[in-house]
Amino acid sequence: MNDAASQIKHFNAGRDPERLALKLAKMRADPFVFLRGSCHLFYARMPRETLFTAAPLAWLCGDLHLENFGSFKGDNRLAYFDINDFDEAILAPCTLDLVRFLASVQLGARSLQVSPPEAGQLCRVFIDAYAAALAEGKARWVERETAVGLVKDLLAGLGERKRPAFLDTRTELKGKLRRIRCDGRKALPADDARRAEIEAFITRFAASQLEPGFYRPLDVARRIAGTGSLGVERYIVLVEGKGSPDGNYLLDLKEALPSSLAPWTATPQPPWPDEANRVVTLQQRLQAIPMAFLQAVELGGKPFILRDLQPSEDRVALDAWNGKLRRLEEVLATMGQVLAWAHLRSAGRQGSAIADAFVDLGQRSDWQAPLIEQADAAAAMVLADWQAYSAAFDAGYFA
Repeated sequence: MNDAASQIKHFNAGRDPERLALKLAKMRADPFVFLRGSCHLFYARMPRETLFTAAPLAWLCGDLHLENFGSFKGDNRLAYFDINDFDEAILAPCTLDLVRFLASVQLGARSLQVSPPEAGQLCRVFIDAYAAALAEGKARWVERETAVGLVKDLLAGLGERKRPAFLDTRTELKGKLRRIRCDGRKALPADDARRAEIEAFITRFAASQLEPGFYRPLDVARRIAGTGSLGVERYIVLVEGKGSPDGNYLLDLKEALPSSLAPWTATPQPPWPDEANRVVTLQQRLQAIPMAFLQAVELGGKPFILRDLQPSEDRVALDAWNGKLRRLEEVLATMGQVLAWAHLRSAGRQGSAIADAFVDLGQRSDWQAPLIEQADAAAAMVLADWQAYSAAFDAGYFA
């Protein structure tokens, strides 16, 4: 059996079979989705060249791609646009975030009906914006008043969203109480034992909070979300919030696993208490304002991340570019700036390069063309792995 398929099967062993089957089928459908679901394979294939080993060390997202940026309400309840997934976050050369993102642009171009030359232009726009923001040396952030184009539209929509309307997309009313809608697309039922365990955990957690009644559990379901994490223990928890039925809140409770980048990098890492503390600490460090309710917790002896549920609809509607490349260029420029600000924000922390090193990188251009070449090669590598994986999937290797 081919190497890509065997590595994927080994990496995903032990996951929830029902949700793992969804993941494997999604990865078969499209090379961009395959990239999202095989972060571990991407780094296993990455050459240890000077471009990657000698770049300034940064606290990375680790799984940077087009769909790991989005809008959310921060813990101050204001809307922001930022990197929104830190499961793979780690200390490593900053160019690894860049090459994975640029490869995602090349692989996502087909579904967006973007031509190869246009995809190349978007890569250059991203790199130029990243370098310019580094050269400035100041970490900023994106919010509604400073956003442009499709990102501005996204933040405006989030600001106008009403809680009852959002709850209606994920729950259904049973009398005057809500229950999570287990539709097989966004949620699956949890068995009675698991439901009771999580409800007991949330009740204990609530007792340590300033407003215990806010966290009173009403319902629990297994969550279907993302690609790479499908099959990992993950739950939606419906809580009382500000009152039933329309003041309820939905929380995301997700098991934290080691970073897929860890086997690649030789950089010593801090001794985190556990993987959830790693993810939460780095998310708080890299985002301008962290997501609401973000905390590291322990459930059944395993590390979990608790946070406000962030719906997939809060990603930029890239397919709304309507043939106007400038609209995509604005989004890619914003994403480049956001990444640079995250690297600057975490500069000089626990082994990361100081801000002066990032400013120097932004002022130089000798690394940019080689990086784009490596991203092209990485995209070709992912495409070949996807084709091999697809053949194995169709032959029943994962059945």
